[in-house]
Amino acid sequence: MHIREIPWLEPVDAAESLRALGGLSFLDSAMRHDTLGRYSYVAADPFGRLVADKGAVKWNGDLVDMALPEAISHYLQLYRTEDQAGLPPFQAGAIGYFSYEFGRLLERLPQPEVPAQGAMPDAVWNFYDVVLAFDHREQKVWLISTGFPELDEASRVKRSEERAALFMNRIATGGEGNTSRVPAIKRDAWRSNFDRESYMRAVTQVVEYILDGDIFQANIAQCFSADLPENYAPWHFYKQLRQKNASTFAAFIEHDDIVIASSSPERFLCVKGKDVETRPIKGTMPRSADPVEDKRLADVLLESEKDRAENLMIVDLMRNDLSRVCRPHSVLTPVLCGLETYASVHHLVSVVTGELAKDKSLADLIAASFPGGSITGAPKLRAMEIITQIERQARGIYCGSIGYLAFNGNFDSNIGIRTVLFQGGKAVFQAGGGITALSDPAAEYQETLDKAARIFNVFESDAP
Repeated sequence: MHIREIPWLEPVDAAESLRALGGLSFLDSAMRHDTLGRYSYVAADPFGRLVADKGAVKWNGDLVDMALPEAISHYLQLYRTEDQAGLPPFQAGAIGYFSYEFGRLLERLPQPEVPAQGAMPDAVWNFYDVVLAFDHREQKVWLISTGFPELDEASRVKRSEERAALFMNRIATGGEGNTSRVPAIKRDAWRSNFDRESYMRAVTQVVEYILDGDIFQANIAQCFSADLPENYAPWHFYKQLRQKNASTFAAFIEHDDIVIASSSPERFLCVKGKDVETRPIKGTMPRSADPVEDKRLADVLLESEKDRAENLMIVDLMRNDLSRVCRPHSVLTPVLCGLETYASVHHLVSVVTGELAKDKSLADLIAASFPGGSITGAPKLRAMEIITQIERQARGIYCGSIGYLAFNGNFDSNIGIRTVLFQGGKAVFQAGGGITALSDPAAEYQETLDKAARIFNVFESDAP
């Protein structure tokens, strides 16, 4: 393995420099935080691609006789590396996504009447032999080149050095610069699968399910879509998004005709060694430009009976999911309904931790926990059935997960909220909220608009 520390450069500049290699993945701590927003990663030109679609799993285009969790375990073990102390946790490996529909491969669930807008596979993971790893707290960056897919030691060493030289040359050359503009897409250009009245009826329907004892809560989202102007540049959109709605678990992914731009604030699962963490978000309040009013809104959220009840229910769900694969009595809740503040909203966030059992793997954890309970409801499977019945439309990347699967065994991932899919000349994103017995339909509709506002605002700006 070839590892070198290189002079500091901004991750967004590195990503721009490497885009020409193809297959760009940028895991971006656009909002700095000593722990949650400490690291960013840039990778391009993958040597392998693992794709799952409608139950078929392919490696570099060839069918493999394995389910996706098994295939993930197989290829991570094939390219296994030892953890290098002192470096960021991701030291090369796979970067990609699980769509919300990947959950239908794990459980017996009804199919939606309407397909997702965009023909994206259920999961795509690009395998990278080279990664740039950034430590924002220490202002350090490393180029890590593994030499994979070569397995012979001499061949690996040779390839690792050649690939490191290629990437360094690309960085020195620089990127494309701001040579094009992003035309504005105004608010009235967007279509939704709900209007105000139909969304409010959906909330009322979920409340009736709750009062009947069917579920405790369910997440209902509206899906916004718009046609893109010719030659629209998603990369330039993302550069604006990361500035105007900075978040700790942001990402920009280019997989062939699929482009994903995410400004998610929520961690789904993180694994380091045997230690597991999930950070469900439940409870949202819009921010104010006036500091006094902003503080008042944060206090209202902290004292909200409805939001705290919603958060506690999902904490119980996530504790149950982790308990299926973690060592007995290791699942803890060190933070319950803590306040976190982002560019446009305040959130209530809880933290659930555990320790993987000796006989359980990362793939077992993903299978036991996906999709994240904060964006389904409780009980999870019944809530997912109701979501399918009410929304009628497949979700795609929304409420799926984006992250990395490292060759050294580490894993980190977000919940795919505040996330835009660009495909087939369209832009698509969703915004939703958790419905409980205490939900007010008008307030829930407004919450979806509060969550969508920053994305709309970025689209509305005509920016370089």
